[in-house]
Formats: sequence, structure tokens, C-alpha cells
Amino acid sequence: MVTVDGLPDVEVVTWVPLTRRRLAVRGFDQARVLATDVARALDRPPAALLRRAIGTGPGTGPQAKRGSAERRTAMRGAFVVPEEVVVPARVLLVDDVLTTGGTAAAAADALRSKGADSVHLLTAARAFPGAGPRAYTRSGPRPGLWLPGDPLR
Repeated sequence: MVTVDGLPDVEVVTWVPLTRRRLAVRGFDQARVLATDVARALDRPPAALLRRAIGTGPGTGPQAKRGSAERRTAMRGAFVVPEEVVVPARVLLVDDVLTTGGTAAAAADALRSKGADSVHLLTAARAFPGAGPRAYTRSGPRPGLWLPGDPLR
């Protein structure tokens, strides 16, 4: 991710945090892992600037199952910057997958409302809805995990 030409000069690297429930199911926050490595490679500090104020809707499941308008509505006000956190002017926001941009937009709005002049987004992947098999086709722990060699679901 850091070998991409033209990464902006930022003061800090942060990530889009998972909900507590998703973190408990996964056991780790993949966006935090990515952000920490990106920060190290850019020689910038990683910082937890955001926290989830709300989930994405009780009992509605992951964002991956929602349409664009529904995602944006669900994410409105989903992130806050804790009072004790000082947000620098130039922030690099890291997330694992960009689908519609609703989650990233909500996170960036929270950062800008607390002082960021610019929020740049770096994602590991870009999803194209409808372009392949659905990832969330079974329930239980790690519902979207697919590994090479697994049958398509």
C-alpha cells in the first residue's frame, strides 16, 4: 500500500475502527493492522483518532449486505473523535475495503469536524458490488472469510 506513488504528506495515520461486536468475532481489527504498518513505513505515528459511536444498525448485519443509500444512512454519526484526542491538520485514514465510500465519508466527516483540514483515504481493496460471488452467504464466526482452495459460496 505504501509503494503507491503520490501518497500525501500527512502528520498521522489512523484507521476506520470496527464495532466491538465485529472485533470480538474477528479477534483483530484489520484496518488497524494495515494502518500500523503503513504508519511505520511512512515514518508517521499511528493513532486511534476515531471510535464507533454507534454500530451500523441493530441486527442488520454487515455493511456488505446493504445498498449504497442504506450504507450512507446507517453510517451517519457512526464515528466520533474522543474529547481528549487532538486531530492534526493532515490525516491519512486507512480502511481495508472501499465499497460505496459511506463508511470512509462518515469517518472523514468526524475527523474534519474536530480540526482536520485534509483527510486522505488509503484502502487495501476496492469492492465492486455484483462483480463476483457474495462473500456473506453463511452465518457464524468469520462469515465472510474465504481462503484460496475453499469452494466458492
